Amino acid sequence: MREYVQSCYSAPMMRPEPSFPIKICGLSTPETLEAALAAGADMIGLVFHPRSPRFVMPDQASRLAGQARGKAEIVALTVDLEPARAIELAQLVRPDWLQLHGSETPEAVRAIKAATGLPALKALGIAGAADLDRIAAYADSADMILLDAKPPKDAAYPGGHGRPFDWTLLAGLDPAFRFMLSGGLDPANVAEAIRIARPSGVDVSSGVESAPGVKDVDRIAEFVRAARRAAKALSDDILKKAGQA
Repeated sequence: MREYVQSCYSAPMMRPEPSFPIKICGLSTPETLEAALAAGADMIGLVFHPRSPRFVMPDQASRLAGQARGKAEIVALTVDLEPARAIELAQLVRPDWLQLHGSETPEAVRAIKAATGLPALKALGIAGAADLDRIAAYADSADMILLDAKPPKDAAYPGGHGRPFDWTLLAGLDPAFRFMLSGGLDPANVAEAIRIARPSGVDVSSGVESAPGVKDVDRIAEFVRAARRAAKALSDDILKKAGQA
């Protein structure tokens, strides 16, 4: 893993600014989207998987994307979408990123990127240390990796379903590996998650909801504040250790 990280992810990549993006995913109303923007979210996610309680129709998503454009990076979350359908979605919604949250192979990631001209955020489900071995396969295709909790076996759709994985599994990753963390994050635990996992960004959905698919504007603001403070503490720690080296 360390050799892979050094060779594949220490070089500059396409990635959102600022250096620690905070993403609010599964937004579906103008009000909650505005709350995410007001809180300072760097990325907003729109879900295009029909089985998800956060699914938005393309026309609705296009309006939401227009509301966010120029204020945050727009991420379109898809699951095993064919390149032709990805082109249609990209033309209608005009996202900045495609989040590939299914069983897409590295070849499929490359095909979708070539078809749409968009960078890819590839989600990988993590339950045990062996799952980290999959990261290496996407070095030449994904522009960023999202490490999420593996869904339950009987789940109707991908994602962490509000449950975190063991963040200490990531302790062996080389510090040069830049990834986003998701899965069971919420305002109460995101600081601990950032301290332990040391990601390059975080992604939340159910952790800022009052019910499945119903975003809570107060929890959105709380999450962004907590993540921003923890990211600052992480950055300060990295700089401090670099100065002591």
